[in-house]
Amino acid sequence: MNMCLKVVRYHLAQRVMYVAAPWAALAFVFAVNLIIAAVTAPSQDPTKALAVIYVCFFALGILSIGRSLPFGLALGVSRRSYYAGTALFAVALAAADGLALTLLQALERATGRGWGVHLGFFRVSYIFAGPWYLTWLTSFTGLALLFVYGMWFGIVYRRWDIFGLLAFLAAQVTVVLVGAAWHSIGHFFTALSAAGLTGVLAALAAVLLAGGFATIRRITV
Repeated sequence: MNMCLKVVRYHLAQRVMYVAAPWAALAFVFAVNLIIAAVTAPSQDPTKALAVIYVCFFALGILSIGRSLPFGLALGVSRRSYYAGTALFAVALAAADGLALTLLQALERATGRGWGVHLGFFRVSYIFAGPWYLTWLTSFTGLALLFVYGMWFGIVYRRWDIFGLLAFLAAQVTVVLVGAAWHSIGHFFTALSAAGLTGVLAALAAVLLAGGFATIRRITV
């Protein structure tokens, strides 16, 4: 456990990348949407621009392996300890940022008219439309899932290079296409509530976490 905490502190040394950069990107996109909403016809429809912070978490997951792993191992940390520590860091970061997103959504609701211009930036229909605790749980789960998914991407690339990554992507596309063609699976997902979807995402995150852990054992740097 002590080694995992050392890995967390190692990542925190790069606060600009992990903490500031996602929020800087989100702030920029929010400002653009706020300006657009102020000068165009008002709309109650929420934007999908909130996805930018989730994309950032996916990218951070990749960088946590592709950029930071070699130096981490050079410090004497084992591969498994590095992976476990990075996963712990991802969970803590996702929990904190998910809470921040929940507070911003509450502030958006409190303005009544969506920041005064009918902008629904932090409210997303169906997914983030419930009570605050469900919004936090869904945000937290989604952020953690994408960070862990990015970690697995970085591990696959480090271990098998571009051809392994392409095969990895092809396998996932195949699974998605088969699932989409299976009527009962499609019906299952369309019938899910927001809480049910959060549970599915949490289970998927656990699968991705296990997959990355199994893959990192013989990774070269």
